[in-house]
Amino acid sequence: MSANVLVFAGLDPGGGAGLAADILAIAAQGAHALPVATTLTVQDNNRVFEAEPVASSMVLRQAEPLLKACWIDAVKIGIPGSAANAEAVAVVVRRLRERHPGLPVVLDPVLASGQGQALGKGDPAAALRELLALATIVVPNLPEAAVLGELPCEHVLVTGGHTDGNLVVNRWLRGGADVRTWGWPRLPHEYHGSGCTLAAAIAARLALGDEMETALARAQAYTYRTLDQAFAIAPGQRIPRRILHAT
Repeated sequence: MSANVLVFAGLDPGGGAGLAADILAIAAQGAHALPVATTLTVQDNNRVFEAEPVASSMVLRQAEPLLKACWIDAVKIGIPGSAANAEAVAVVVRRLRERHPGLPVVLDPVLASGQGQALGKGDPAAALRELLALATIVVPNLPEAAVLGELPCEHVLVTGGHTDGNLVVNRWLRGGADVRTWGWPRLPHEYHGSGCTLAAAIAARLALGDEMETALARAQAYTYRTLDQAFAIAPGQRIPRRILHAT
């Protein structure tokens, strides 16, 4: 049977980020996404205009039949949209860990859109606290890492795309200590959904049985190729090409 990744994230009608990004990135690794919507948004490829959390009871009801029918090999969490939804996701993760104690959980701790717009109700950092404690790995960018401070999970991959320079440096920390860095030549455009793509690819690689270092290396290489082949749907940020063209 397929390796399944249970995904909690928002719906981006432009198809650049959130569930749309996760589904394609997971499929590109050879795994299958089980998408649960946490937030509905009004956005294009550049800006979020509105974000409305799904009722937490609906989040749980979406997940319930999947837990009964499917074996879950990994969980990927994007924006919960509210503290209530974060709690609902935490409930699901705890239930899954009862039958699969080593279940990999990948958290993309999105605190705001790339342009700073809110992606839900309330304090996003506060909403993430319980999920941070459940995560196997958290994948923040540098501004998110600065806000979140010391993280309680074992693994952290801090992405360096928000710095200047010709090289984007991503740092893998384990137990708060640096383990390895990767450097990627900076590409010339801005991109919508790059963080979603990376976190989803990591989750899929872990679901397929990769060890953490291998999963991080493969997911970063894949994400870099999606950005290198990114395409425009409108002026502004480009969309990563998650189903890659042959090169």
